[in-house]
Amino acid sequence: MSDFFPRLRNSRTAVWAATALVAAVLVLLPFVFGQMGNAWVRALAFALLYIMLALGLNIVVGFAGLLDLGYIAFYAVGAYMYALLASPHLTANFPWIAQTFPDGLHNSIWLVIPLGAGLAAAFGILLGAPVLKLRGDYLAIVTLGFGEIIRIFLNNLNAPLNITNGPQGITLIDPISFGAFSLAKTQSILGIELPSVHLYYYFFLILAIVTIVICIRLQDSRLGRAWMAIREDELAAKAMGINVRNVKLLAFSLGATFGGVAGAMFSAFQGFVSPESFTLNESIIVLAMIVLGGLGHIPGVVLGAILLAIFPELLRHTVGPVQNFLFGHVIVEAEVLRMMLYGLAMVLIMLYRPKGLWPAPEHGINPSNRRVAGKAQAG
Repeated sequence: MSDFFPRLRNSRTAVWAATALVAAVLVLLPFVFGQMGNAWVRALAFALLYIMLALGLNIVVGFAGLLDLGYIAFYAVGAYMYALLASPHLTANFPWIAQTFPDGLHNSIWLVIPLGAGLAAAFGILLGAPVLKLRGDYLAIVTLGFGEIIRIFLNNLNAPLNITNGPQGITLIDPISFGAFSLAKTQSILGIELPSVHLYYYFFLILAIVTIVICIRLQDSRLGRAWMAIREDELAAKAMGINVRNVKLLAFSLGATFGGVAGAMFSAFQGFVSPESFTLNESIIVLAMIVLGGLGHIPGVVLGAILLAIFPELLRHTVGPVQNFLFGHVIVEAEVLRMMLYGLAMVLIMLYRPKGLWPAPEHGINPSNRRVAGKAQAG
């Protein structure tokens, strides 16, 4: 909590009090939003997935300064990995798999999470290796192409061997379960009935917290400082003895791991995946979360992810009724208005808050001591 609010660092009691307050809010949040319908709790669960995605991309873009427009490809890799390993698709299309696994493929979540992270990391290295010498616009174009190549492959790998089922996608994907405890069913915990969507929310919340902790540790590590040195001046970083090649590859691979895990969770949550869920627009939205919140600043990235994940749901429930009340019919659809407001928000952020809504503190100045430093400079 002190990483989110540095002013609390001087008081251990304040840190614990703030942590307890935030924990209580996060636990009660689905019950409050659930009063308006399960759709709002689903939106909260998706916001947690987007937090994982945004923090993974923040390693590449925010920490290492490598503009990646194909990040959604790692999300797709994780999603399809889980879909193939936890659905009847492979056993229905490949007889030898059906003979080897007569009861079908129903893999444990303890296998899926590390496998999704490892597979996405491998694809991150596959992307990073050829583009190590590229910078700026050239890097953005190549990574954009990588993301589109993955989507097109998924869309066309239904012939001659039906691996991904093409544009029809994969259905009947197993939900997340821990033995007999399935997140797809309403469960009673301590006498409280928790619907499936609440259970997914709490599970994604745990994963998001783990992701935040890992990112904070990475930021404060030697590796994190090496990423930031490359972001500020690659030539100077190389002159100081940093292995630029390996450090960049680590940024791509570690950033991809969070995308792979989030993709696997998305697949289990939805029960269906198709190539249309992994378009360029999704990559741009995740990048917009980072820019809106604060590039390279973990609390800002979390804020940006929450805002842009909840915003479409808010528009979906308000735009239509408000226009019907004012004009008697819908003039602008919610999706059109959403993209207009996205564009307007980006323009305003670039003009008035170029470092984001919650920017990273200045180098060498502790935010809690900024006022003291300002007075010293003025004196």
